[in-house]
Amino acid sequence: MAIAYTSTDNKARPMTGNEKKVIFASSLGTVFEWYDFYLYGTLTPVIAAQFFSVKDAAGNFMFDESTRNIFALLAFAAGFIVRPFGALVFGRVGDLVGRKYTFLVTISLMGLSTFVVGLLPSSQTIGIWAPVILITLRLLQGLALGGEYGGAATYVAEHAPQGRRGFYTSWIQTTATLGLFISLLVILFTRTISGESAFASDYWRVPFLVSIVLLAVSIWIRFQLSESPAFQKMKAEGTASKAPLTESFGQWKNAKIALIALVGLTMGQAVVWYTGQFYALFFMQSILKVDGYTSNLLIAWSLLLGTGFFVVFGWLSDKIGRKPIILAGCAIAVLTYFTIFARLTEVANPALYNAINNVKIEVTANPAECGSLFNPVGTAKFTSSCDLGRQYLSSLSYKYTTKLDPAATATKVKIGETELVYDPTKAVDSQKAISAAATSAGYPKAGDPSIVKMSNPLDIFRPQVATIIGYLFVLILLVTMVYGPIAAMLVEFFPTKIRYSSMSLPYHIGNGWFGGLLPASAAAMVAQTGDIYYGLWYPIIFAAITVVVGLLLVPETKDRDIFTYEN
Repeated sequence: MAIAYTSTDNKARPMTGNEKKVIFASSLGTVFEWYDFYLYGTLTPVIAAQFFSVKDAAGNFMFDESTRNIFALLAFAAGFIVRPFGALVFGRVGDLVGRKYTFLVTISLMGLSTFVVGLLPSSQTIGIWAPVILITLRLLQGLALGGEYGGAATYVAEHAPQGRRGFYTSWIQTTATLGLFISLLVILFTRTISGESAFASDYWRVPFLVSIVLLAVSIWIRFQLSESPAFQKMKAEGTASKAPLTESFGQWKNAKIALIALVGLTMGQAVVWYTGQFYALFFMQSILKVDGYTSNLLIAWSLLLGTGFFVVFGWLSDKIGRKPIILAGCAIAVLTYFTIFARLTEVANPALYNAINNVKIEVTANPAECGSLFNPVGTAKFTSSCDLGRQYLSSLSYKYTTKLDPAATATKVKIGETELVYDPTKAVDSQKAISAAATSAGYPKAGDPSIVKMSNPLDIFRPQVATIIGYLFVLILLVTMVYGPIAAMLVEFFPTKIRYSSMSLPYHIGNGWFGGLLPASAAAMVAQTGDIYYGLWYPIIFAAITVVVGLLLVPETKDRDIFTYEN
């Protein structure tokens, strides 16, 4: 039976055996759930090739590589988009039925969906049904994850003694990063054993199939838990809410708090989190052209070095407060992102960095030929010479500017002193000429020897690799600042009877919508502008809004007694 702690518990006492079991079981199950979820994000290029390479009746690919990648990112984002709906569904169940049984259901749904992805035939085999089924599975995963986090965070916080919730719940906060880290290790191990060609063809399925074992372990561990003491106390006293969703969001006094939690906390936390762990990986692979093995290994090392700081900042938030740590992480991100990503470019792909700063590329075209390349949903089809030319430049990470000339009769691409015409009827020849001119001017070829490359994990001792890991570690450190204390703060925002529902929705809108849409939106912003750093404005703007709103409207919560708190 779980121990029902109250505000009279000794703040300094050591963690009990029961508390250790609660934290371990909740955290381990959530690690596996995040592992399932992040396999897809890490393998986006492979997923794009396997499930979005749909051919038309003539046998031609319906979408180019850039569009396939955007579709794959959007399918990844689909799981995030539905997370708030999962928060509503499972949050209500958690407030009515209990924390324990709700997150048993969520982890089962999540794990089975992931396992089926490993069995799903590719688009080469079943055509358009492959992406349709894949997106359906992603939606099921997102719904499950929408109910998982709130349950685990609430469950642990309601077992924690007063004054130590930041430290206790910070272990839950490590789970997302640990899940990503484990997924990277499994992918790297499989890639090493199978080789890149075999992995891209068939062995990418292995990490998905392995998840069934992790699911079985997670369910078995969670069955050993008792219901949370706060929920038991509420049930015994007959104070449970009969309509938690109506009470949470239909009453302005509670809905207002949820809105403040979203804009003043989770929105900024989310974009910092996804920039540090997902956009950084996408940036290295798709923009800096670092190979997949090296990119995954670099992220894995930075996660290994940084994950412990979730607990450090969770512990520190018990001492100095949650609010200053979270807002400081957002503020530092706003001030440093452009510098950090520029330094990553300089070290990881020095030839590209030098070319971006020294080689001028200008596209001159008639305004009628130049539309918007902002295509975050991947549905636009580009046919004009200006759009196709700029899209090609963007795919190679060339920095360019666009000059609109109403008198222009053809789209011209000027690289340094070389001027070329982009002819869409001779696209292959035009692209070869552009690539040759850019290479001659200083842009790197594919596989340029100066691009960072790791052959084994111990390459971290090479200066180039160590420097990159250092910059990635700074990004992860910012992630731990904003994410380490957030669970405790959200739990403390709301009373027991509506806590699961109330905290889950702002968390998953922030992380599911603002965070989950970051990779696709940032990539589209880069394509639209021809500036590889332009996508960083997405996290910077939202993090800055959170800093301002958080300073003005968010209260400090660390000293609240969540057993007695009523807003």
